[in-house]
Amino acid sequence: MRARVREDARLKRFEPAEARSVDELPPANGWQYEPKWDGFRCIAVKRGSSVQLWSKSDKPLDRYFPEVVAAVRALAIDSCVLDGELVIRAGNRSDFDELLQRIHPAQSRVRMLAQSHPAHFIVFDMLADEGVALDSRPLAERRAHLEAFAKKRFPRRGLLELSPVTRSRSVAARWLRTHGARDGVVAKLLDQPYRSGSRDAMVKVKRKRTADCVVGGFRYASKGKLVGSLLLGLYDREGLLDHVGFMSGIRDDERAALTKRLEALKGPPGFTGTKPGGPSRWSTERSEAWEPLRTRLVVEVEFDHVTGDRFRHGTRFVRWRPDKKPAKCTMDQLRA
Repeated sequence: MRARVREDARLKRFEPAEARSVDELPPANGWQYEPKWDGFRCIAVKRGSSVQLWSKSDKPLDRYFPEVVAAVRALAIDSCVLDGELVIRAGNRSDFDELLQRIHPAQSRVRMLAQSHPAHFIVFDMLADEGVALDSRPLAERRAHLEAFAKKRFPRRGLLELSPVTRSRSVAARWLRTHGARDGVVAKLLDQPYRSGSRDAMVKVKRKRTADCVVGGFRYASKGKLVGSLLLGLYDREGLLDHVGFMSGIRDDERAALTKRLEALKGPPGFTGTKPGGPSRWSTERSEAWEPLRTRLVVEVEFDHVTGDRFRHGTRFVRWRPDKKPAKCTMDQLRA
């Protein structure tokens, strides 16, 4: 136990560096561009036969990804620290929903999923090699070291992969336009050391998509009697309106007028397919309650990820679409 505490304390200096969100890629001079992978950020630490995988929130991941632990353990080296992303591939894309299923209490289920859908560890930085810390060195030097390490140590067709990089802004822009397993581009300053927990040396540009959604209901804000969020729906192949997410970024000076507009539409049918989720450990009776609406309003929203036919995160308002028929708002938009 004491040894584990000492290891945890040492790992604090390797808290994952993070990227600050921006709208455009920075100019090519002095920057390196990498794909932003759609997975779990992970730092892998190998010391002899001991391997630990740590999440961005400093939680252990090794019990959920035994196949990656085995791949790191098999490296012909006594110790190293690698920074990367855990992904599960589905063809040329990544399957975040499959990744979420790994966080399961039953070890037998984890082992079964590890065999049927193994995760890959896509490595984009190296922080220590055989006890020598590399994090204080500039990124250009760390990347050269990692490339030489991967060429010598990584199996040709294994679960450990070297993330591609480019110094060409046009190549990075093309990555933004295509999907694959990527959900954006990360740009890093070549002359900077690894800044644990900092956003100073990295920026990210995420892929954004839009969808026209039916407003199938709404929730009141936790305080007062004004709208707090819109509940969004799309029609499935059977013509049922499924709840797919929410939009809460409503301007304060627009809430009163929007509330009046929504209350005039209160009533069925609302969502005729899947409905907004029930209570959670964080919800209250008020926060889980929602008001169904007659399906008259269509709103265009911007989103980044889709998981299981739902927006993974909240969406951003783009514009109202009075010109669009609600029946034309279908699930096909999420599969494009």
